[in-house]
Amino acid sequence: MPAAAGTVDTSIIVLNHNGRQWLEPCLTALGVQHFTDHEVILVDNGSTDDSVALVRERFAAVRLMTLTSNQGFAAGNNAGARAARGRYLAFLNNDAVVDPDWLAALRRALDTNPSAGLATSRLVYLHDPGVLDSAGDGYLRAGGGYKRFHGQPVSQGLESCEVFGACGAAFLIRRQVFEDLGGFDEDFFMVYEDVDLSYRAQLRGHRCVYVANAVVRHAGGATLGQVSSFAVYLGQRNLEWTYFKNTPWPLLLRSLPSHVAYDVAAGIGYAVQGRLRQFLAGKWAALGGIGKTLKKRRSIQRRRVATCAYLWSLMEPDWMALKRREKQFDFGLARE
Repeated sequence: MPAAAGTVDTSIIVLNHNGRQWLEPCLTALGVQHFTDHEVILVDNGSTDDSVALVRERFAAVRLMTLTSNQGFAAGNNAGARAARGRYLAFLNNDAVVDPDWLAALRRALDTNPSAGLATSRLVYLHDPGVLDSAGDGYLRAGGGYKRFHGQPVSQGLESCEVFGACGAAFLIRRQVFEDLGGFDEDFFMVYEDVDLSYRAQLRGHRCVYVANAVVRHAGGATLGQVSSFAVYLGQRNLEWTYFKNTPWPLLLRSLPSHVAYDVAAGIGYAVQGRLRQFLAGKWAALGGIGKTLKKRRSIQRRRVATCAYLWSLMEPDWMALKRREKQFDFGLARE
């Protein structure tokens, strides 16, 4: 993933697929950032609405990159990164509206934390800014990702700290780190690609900081839907690929019984919601890709520098209560 000629400090990459309704507030907010040494790249993922026309007519300063088909979150953002000119890469969902100091706060965090390769935002809901969508990503000892303080009052996310990973909706990464990792895994298409990227970053010794004052209002699930059939399928497939690809052998053996229990509990939960078929299809697809996953695993584990003790210390032990609370909130939000 060779870098383009560097002429700006930061490239902000916004991926869009049929998201015209979100683009005006998203791009307008980027136009009034206090940190001005940046470019904005809109990667259109084969939209069939008039998203491209809107950007051309209303946002002349935005670099527009049009793809002929929907290549997914991972490939679309990788394409934007290849075209980017910045030393830092910021990835932002099209349904997100950032505060004026958002980019400056993320940049300050990486400047003051030289061991950190990623900085992630405080995401609150667009319809209710008093509720957190994410205060960075965490990872369970049972082998699954989660959003920190998801659905909790915003008061829970006021403290900046080191976290396991960055939420893909709004984060900053050093370009050299992104290239060292090979970017997003395009086999994921979308869902869990941010958890996977963060896990690989931790394995390589690139830490992640949560920046509480980098505030983003986020609609959430605008392209895929919170609990759509496709989201369930991709989430369950990519969860397994992330776990088996990245978890070192000592931790894999230690966590496997909990991981099996976690999968069984999730299957029961999705059955109650009428999503068992999509759940099982995702697990079957994960098994079908296990050969390629193990090949990637060998390469990733050879380059690992983080200790198992450090990785284990970052992971959350109490998976059952946490995931029950998270899913209850998501299904309630979908009903509303």
